[in-house]
Amino acid sequence: MKPFTIALLLCGLAAAQQPAAAPPAAGSPKLYNTAKQKLLEGKQIFSFTQSKPDPAAYCESAKHYDFTWFEMQHSTLEFRDIEAMIAACPHVAATPMIRLPDAQEWHIQHTTDIGCLGVIVPTVDDVERAEQAAMWSRYPPEARRSSGAGQAASIWGMFGNYHNTINDNMLVTVMIETPTGVANAYDIARVRGIDVVIIGNNDLSQFSGYKQGSPEYEALMKKVHDDVLKAGKIFGQANAMYAKGHVLSKDARLFQNGPSNDGYVPKGGRGGRGPVNVNAPPPGETPQ
Repeated sequence: MKPFTIALLLCGLAAAQQPAAAPPAAGSPKLYNTAKQKLLEGKQIFSFTQSKPDPAAYCESAKHYDFTWFEMQHSTLEFRDIEAMIAACPHVAATPMIRLPDAQEWHIQHTTDIGCLGVIVPTVDDVERAEQAAMWSRYPPEARRSSGAGQAASIWGMFGNYHNTINDNMLVTVMIETPTGVANAYDIARVRGIDVVIIGNNDLSQFSGYKQGSPEYEALMKKVHDDVLKAGKIFGQANAMYAKGHVLSKDARLFQNGPSNDGYVPKGGRGGRGPVNVNAPPPGETPQ
């Protein structure tokens, strides 16, 4: 038996939608997190995925994308590897972000201390996990990030006092990938400190048992979309195939992978992962 029925889902789809996060007021200072700035301006942003410790390849690819998706959930990358890559080209175009395996304090602390301006937390099923993601990502009084050493202040301090500016520049993204997460999508999205909620498309298909493109799967996606906008947060999808040509594309903003800003294609087609296809989803996010 499926965990959700279409009838149950459609009951929640009639809720009135609220606008997504408002753009910055005229005359307000630009953020040094350029990916977040673009999101607040209503633009779509795309990443490339960095899964191996290769500073030269990273620095080249990061010239051409909105943000870097450092992959720690499904790779053997360590924090020292990412720290070295960020240090090799600290002010490159792509905003550094890490997809972590969880929302533990020490993982998020390391992420921020080495200079990342965003965290991506997968498989968020409930408010508690969302609260953990938000809690450790920003300094008091907004949250509970601890002050400590690291290269972050030396990289971003050139834009003003790091401690005083990083809270505004931090981008906290959570992923909904299960029917339980779909059921709790509104409560997850409305957690203070969560900026973006995206769908992990392949895992949502795997966990729900619904094939991508089926009416049941589309209903799951629409519920997340509606709930995220109702909460006033930014909506996105892991799979860039949903960036255009889909009913939800007009509201979708953040994607893993997808086209570069200038037509650049990584050597071998996204880091040697097969034929060149700039809109192809990353491994593990192919439609099922």
